[in-house]
Amino acid sequence: MSARPTPQDPPATALRVERRPLAQVRAEAAAGHPPPFAALAYGATGHEPWMTGVAAHVLLAGETQADVWRAGAAVQSGTTGVVRWRTDGQWLLGVVDLSAADEAGGLEPLARRAYANVFQTLAQAGCPHLLRLWNYLPRINAEGHGLERYREFNAGRQQAFLDAGYAAFDGAPAACALGIRDGGLCVRFLAGRAPPVPVENPRQVSAYRYPERYGPRAPTFSRAALAQLGGGEVALFVSGTASIVGHETVHHGDVPAQLAETLVNLRTVVGEANRRTTARFALEDTEPVVYVRHPADAGDIRRRLAEALGAESRFMRQAVFLEADICRADLLLEIETHATAPGRLDPT
Repeated sequence: MSARPTPQDPPATALRVERRPLAQVRAEAAAGHPPPFAALAYGATGHEPWMTGVAAHVLLAGETQADVWRAGAAVQSGTTGVVRWRTDGQWLLGVVDLSAADEAGGLEPLARRAYANVFQTLAQAGCPHLLRLWNYLPRINAEGHGLERYREFNAGRQQAFLDAGYAAFDGAPAACALGIRDGGLCVRFLAGRAPPVPVENPRQVSAYRYPERYGPRAPTFSRAALAQLGGGEVALFVSGTASIVGHETVHHGDVPAQLAETLVNLRTVVGEANRRTTARFALEDTEPVVYVRHPADAGDIRRRLAEALGAESRFMRQAVFLEADICRADLLLEIETHATAPGRLDPT
């Protein structure tokens, strides 16, 4: 694998991301504006070649939002196995959409096959480094073939990383894994030509070092990742974060306490990221997705977030609230977030 990026080798093409109402993005494309490189819409699907979606229910009567990615003008698209992808040669966004019928042999081999195609895509497109992954699967906490389905998924995902010779432990990309109501396994991923700088949380055991009580294979992700985007900008991708200290869930059944612990973890990860870059990040200035297990809790969660982070903060103005099952049955909410800021990565 390549060495970590340094300030001396910035990406040839800058990548930009902005969160905007999906209806506005579509209206601009219909009016003849140049379409984005890619867009990830929360709570919607679409037929545009540049858009993919997350089929989860939007809570609190929120407007459907999309993370819009803009990169080089010359974009190629293709298919590798079950992966559909778009790339400008420097950056790549890939999509896997499988159905429940594809699980006939079990979720573990399906995840292994899907991720094998992901790694084939990276090699084929010349963007070998995963920066961020989004995973969605129905009935994530249900029993599968002798294991909880999330643990089945973890086993297949980790084996695919190992099969392809990718870092499944130290150096794994940022990621999340949530449960959705319907459909099959869905994966979205962002990749580039230089590896990210992984970030861990000193309050937590690294997910890839969890003890065996959480399944035969540990989850394959870092708590966050930093990536040089070009144009003097650095991106921070914070993985799905919840009320976990060490490796244990804390505050069982208590939504306010789980939210408070989640915020401590988020602030800690952002602080650790700031130690690895000249860019300066603050949680209040990030753009989150808040996953809520029970929709009735969403209003209280939003109110408490506004009290903690400021009702007019970027975090609250851009927050997306989605209904989803969290990867542990005793977790009631999870928050992922991202931001960009001027700066350079620390190569040490």
